[in-house]
Amino acid sequence: MTTSTSTAPIAPTTNGRVIGLAHYAGRAVLERVLARTGNTFHQLVTLRLVAVDDAGAIERDRLAAAVTGSLKIEESVVQDTIDELTTAQLIEEVPSAKPGLRLTDAGRERYARITTETDEASARIYAGIPAEDLATTGRVLTLVTERANAELARA
Repeated sequence: MTTSTSTAPIAPTTNGRVIGLAHYAGRAVLERVLARTGNTFHQLVTLRLVAVDDAGAIERDRLAAAVTGSLKIEESVVQDTIDELTTAQLIEEVPSAKPGLRLTDAGRERYARITTETDEASARIYAGIPAEDLATTGRVLTLVTERANAELARA
């Protein structure tokens, strides 16, 4: 009697390596889009936070803190990124009693272009993955992020 062994690949357990490989593959797709626009990853993260701010203008210090917290980078790097976006006329200071930063028309166009291209790529990447699996993955990765942030706070 002959026994057969399965040649089906074994699904890897979720760990830092698997998460990292997925992150870097997705990041490479994003970097390709960014290369076409001349923007950096830090600039995109900053543009996004300005774009989604409900108040219409976000205070510079609040923006810097949000980007620093998200990317785990030095505030001076974020301040330089804000200056780059202002110089490129993608964001601007709002002159008012409560100053803040908002997207310019060019900034809205650039953000929309990047978002459209990355949304199209994401749709292809996630196509066919059951919604239930995506929801589970989202919950797990959110928990991993929370725990990693707690670990960083302990240091």
